[in-house]
Amino acid sequence: MPFAVKLILSNIVIVSCVIIGKKIPSLSGLIAAMPLTTLIVLIWLNSDSQGDSKVMTSFVEGVFWGIFPTLIFFAVAWLCLRRGLPIFPTVAISFSAWLLGAIVHQAVLK
Repeated sequence: MPFAVKLILSNIVIVSCVIIGKKIPSLSGLIAAMPLTTLIVLIWLNSDSQGDSKVMTSFVEGVFWGIFPTLIFFAVAWLCLRRGLPIFPTVAISFSAWLLGAIVHQAVLK
């Protein structure tokens, strides 16, 4: 599948989530947390790797264990926002926590 088609379809998912978030933020959050992005990547990766089971298995394993750094990101973001921190410091702190978790994630999976 051409790169441009992948780009357009993937962006439609993200923009749709933002549009829904303007009206129903909790539903948008649920959609964003769905394995929707993972599904898109899984389909593109399957197509690009001709269904190579090693590539697919490794990707899914990374996603599975990647849930933990992602949970850390959202827990820290939630706590920062509840304490009234503005969005940019919240994102910086949350991303730093995620990055630390991601470093551990990669070290464990090697």
